[in-house]
Formats: sequence, structure tokens, C-alpha cells
Amino acid sequence: MKTRLRAFVIGFITLYCLPAVGQVPLFQAGEGAYKSYRIPALLSTPQGTLLAFCEGRQDGAGDAGNIDILLKRSTDGGSTWSEQRVLWDDGPNTCGNPCPVLDEATGTIWLLLTHNLGHDHEADIIKKTSQGTRTVWAMKSDDDGLSWSAPLDITQTTKKPEWGWYATGPGVGIQLRHGPHQGRLVIPCDFSYDDPKGTLRNGPYEYGAHVIYSDDHGQSWQLGGSITPKMNECQVVELADGNGTLLMNMRSYLGRARRAQALSYDGGLSWTAPEDAPELVEPVCQAALLRYAWPRGRKKKSTLLFLNPASTTKRRHLTLRASFDEGKTWPRLQTLHSGPSAYSSLAVLPRGYIACLYEAGTKSPYETIVFQAISPKDFFKPNK
Repeated sequence: MKTRLRAFVIGFITLYCLPAVGQVPLFQAGEGAYKSYRIPALLSTPQGTLLAFCEGRQDGAGDAGNIDILLKRSTDGGSTWSEQRVLWDDGPNTCGNPCPVLDEATGTIWLLLTHNLGHDHEADIIKKTSQGTRTVWAMKSDDDGLSWSAPLDITQTTKKPEWGWYATGPGVGIQLRHGPHQGRLVIPCDFSYDDPKGTLRNGPYEYGAHVIYSDDHGQSWQLGGSITPKMNECQVVELADGNGTLLMNMRSYLGRARRAQALSYDGGLSWTAPEDAPELVEPVCQAALLRYAWPRGRKKKSTLLFLNPASTTKRRHLTLRASFDEGKTWPRLQTLHSGPSAYSSLAVLPRGYIACLYEAGTKSPYETIVFQAISPKDFFKPNK
């Protein structure tokens, strides 16, 4: 009886207490064992728990070296957080790019990741002059993020042998709710490949975006379709047409300072040619994309959320936007941080609050990973 009462009280607090609104520094460069914290990923569970993942970089802000996967949990909407926990530490090597996804049918939280030898750098992996290569991994939690399985190597079915670089996310994956592939878990990823016409790293290489997916609740993972050339870090949402159509939003190296977008009508197995998203300016950086879930009893238009540094030249002016026409236009916007800012992730809390996890600072974007909850009442007011 006491156990059930305690569970009820915890659930009541989680669902009905308002989250803290404002900027909360979660990971601060130089604190603890890590010189830098980067690559945030945020997930809200059915219990209302927030899971904040990131990379803990022991050697500095660079992408190579001794990098671990970290986690903090909050059960009160982000007002308080647990101590950080190391989920994956492979000694001097690089464990990175956390990309979680929730299987709503089973309650399992899957965390997709990548790995490489710590002394191998991205440029060398792209050119295939490195000692090793990037590999793809998965781990899971069946208890709301309290405990996790050991990482499992899934590279054989999710990466072509001829590819070099590879990254899961960064950000989150989704589960399809409609169409012939209902229930499919979809993880957005990117890779590098050999291209005689390519210009990446001053050589015959290019970036591409793609997805991996699971149709058996994460027991196996398969490689989906790719989008090339010059596409990179990406996020994906399911559109509201009821057919399971996917919209991929990508970091673009086409040189036009705009995000690129593509559509899939077969659950991510193939994609249309990428097109610029005219309103979504970028300095060539990662971005967050998420379908907004309106609170119960509030029937509103289908809404997408987008978060990135809204600048054509520098990683700054982190801006949250909303689209009410499936990503065609983005009329609602709010600047969260006007200074240096970079990677980010989005989640929605049970009462409709928008949860943001992002890199920000005063002199550099990589000083702090910040959590911020935004009231839907305030954000969805018409722009003045």
C-alpha cells in the first residue's frame, strides 16, 4: 500500500506541478572530470521524467579523445536534477552522439550511439587513414532511465562498409504513429562517403544524411535511405497526414546558409531531393526539430518546433520557432539566447511546457549546457 501511495504521489507531482521556467545550467565546462560538455539530447518519458544526455569530454572541446556518455534525470519538470551518471566510458576512446528514442508500445528507451578510437580524428576517418573507424551502438533502459544495458555493436546492419564518418543524431529519434510502418523506430544519422566530385576535407569525399530503423522494438536495426550530397546532422518528424510521411531537416553544406529538408513516403527507405528551408537560416550547425504535443483538452493546429542558432555567419542567436503548416513556414519565434550558442535538443512536458537543452555561453557556445522550460501560454502568443 505504501509503495503504491508513494508512486501515486510521485506521479501526481510530476504531472501537475509546473516546471521551473528560466535558464538552468546543467553541465558546466571544467566541472568534475571533464573539461567540456557537448552534444545535448533530451527525452521526456511517459512518467514525465526528463533525461538529459550529453558527451563528457575529458581532453577539451574537440570531437576526438577521451569522451564519455553522461546522463542526468529530473522527475519534477527540470526544477531539480540528479547527479550526473556515466553511461558509457571506454577508457581513452570516443563514445558519442547520444540519440534516444522511446518505444511507446513497450516503454523501452533506446539510446543510439557512435564510437571510435580516441586518437582517430574525423578527417582521418573520412579519408580512411585512421587506425579504426566509426561504429554504431545501441543500449536500452526498461525502468525510466534508472538502469541501462551494456552497449551493443549494431554496425554490421546500419553502416555500409565503404562509409567513413558516422554520427547518430545528434538529438532524438521518433516512433511512427500512422501509416503502413506504424510502430517503426526511426533514428536520424549522417555519414561520409567517397565521391569523385566531392570537396569535403579538400578531397573526393562528401557528407550525407540517412536514417536507421527498427520494426521489432529495437531487437534489430536496419539501414534506411540516404540523402546526398552535402547533407549532415539531421532530425526527423512524422507529418500529420495520417500516412506516416517523414520530414527530414538537415545541416547543409550547400553554402546557402539555410537548412535543407526532404520527405519520405515509405518510412525512411527513400527520400526526395533536398530543398532549402527559406526561413530557417543557419551558420552550418546542428538543430533540433520536434512535433509539439498540445496538453489534453486543448485542440490546436498541428505544430512543429525548431531550435537552432539563427545566424548566417556565427553560432549565436539561439531561436525557437513554431510551424503550423508542417514546416512550410515558421511564423512564431522567440530568441532564447542572443549570445554564442550551438547544439540543442527539444522535448515536451506533460502540461505542454517546451523543454529545451542547449549549448550556450558568453564568449563561446561550449561553456555550458543549459536547460530551459518555456510556458506554452507565453510562447504561442502572436508575435508583436
